[in-house]
Amino acid sequence: MDVRMLARLGAIAFVAVAITVTVIELSRKDEPSPLPSGSLRQPYRDPLREGQRWCQQLGLKAAEDSKCLRVWAETRDRFLGRAPDTSRSAEGR
Repeated sequence: MDVRMLARLGAIAFVAVAITVTVIELSRKDEPSPLPSGSLRQPYRDPLREGQRWCQQLGLKAAEDSKCLRVWAETRDRFLGRAPDTSRSAEGR
C-alpha cells in the first residue's frame, strides 16, 4: 500500500466521520430550558459601589471629601482581603 492510497483512505474516513457527526447534530431537537419559577429578585445593591460612583462624579474634589476617603479606604480593604479597621473612628478616616 503506497502513501497516496493511505492518504486517500484517511481523507475518506475523515469525511465519513464529519458527515455522520453533522447528520446526528442536525437530527437532535433542542428542548427549551424551563423558566425558573418564583419571584424575581431585586439585584444586590452594593453601597460601596454607589459611593465609588459618587466619588467618581466629584472628580478632583473627591480627594478632599471625607466620605470619599472612607469609601476608598473600604475599597482598598476589600480588595486586599482585610477586615475594615474599626479602631479608627468613622470621622477620622
